[in-house]
Amino acid sequence: MPPVFAHGRLRLYLLKLLDEAPRHGYEVIRLLEERFQGLYAPSAGTVYPRLSKLEAEGLVTHATEGGRKVYSITDAGRAELADRSGELADLELEIRDSVTELAAEIRSDVRGAAGDLRREMRAAASASATQVGEDDSWQAAKEELRKARQEWKEQARRAKDESRRAREEAQAARRQAKEAQDRAREEVQRIAGQLQEQFAKSGGVLGSLAGAWLGGTQGPGADRPSDQPSDQPSDRASDRAPGWAADLPATGDPARDLDRLLDRFRDQVRDAARDHGVTAARVAEARDHLAAAAARLSGTFGSRP
Repeated sequence: MPPVFAHGRLRLYLLKLLDEAPRHGYEVIRLLEERFQGLYAPSAGTVYPRLSKLEAEGLVTHATEGGRKVYSITDAGRAELADRSGELADLELEIRDSVTELAAEIRSDVRGAAGDLRREMRAAASASATQVGEDDSWQAAKEELRKARQEWKEQARRAKDESRRAREEAQAARRQAKEAQDRAREEVQRIAGQLQEQFAKSGGVLGSLAGAWLGGTQGPGADRPSDQPSDQPSDRASDRAPGWAADLPATGDPARDLDRLLDRFRDQVRDAARDHGVTAARVAEARDHLAAAAARLSGTFGSRP
């Protein structure tokens, strides 16, 4: 069977488990094994380094209880979980499919084992027909066959129950993901409105980072062409960032495409801050850039169909 988690998916699922409740590392490992019905049992060497990395990134924190670290998700972790709600819904569907495939394999294996056992019992009964104690052997064979049939029925019932539970959990996950995505979109729109209002009051500036991402290189006080309104984004090819996020193919869902672009922008800014350091002056300058970016994006979505 192919790997259960693609690149970055285990990190996402760890945030989901910690969003449900604070947990220590062994409990996270046990929950993963239970949710995959023993199909996937990660080692401590897989889970603990990822928890430590999430903590270093500020997405989780820990407290020591009884000599063990108990990890909890932070507000930043919840924000990333909300931003990647679409990926989380896809991951839940993949988990459901994995459990369903496992159940089908169990049913097939049990059927094959029961058929083999029946043939062996018949062969054994035929071979022992001329031996002393033929009746006792036949009764024992029939009892073994009855037990095998009962075990098959029990395993098939458990597989059916697990498959049904996986479908229900996947449906609930899709609903939760949609609700989280809607809430995140509303929050982004609310913050963008606030930033636009602040931008309008203060006059705002377009910095190099926000300008490059949004397709402009204008700085504070730069003049606009007289035939282009100030609340309209530039359509000039020279004002765009050529090739930016070109590796993200369109999904057919504009809202999801926009979320992926915002994820890429956030990751790029975060990586730059991590590599070059964050100071109070840079935070103040970044606030101006983000205000200008939010105002320009708001104008884009408000002015175009």
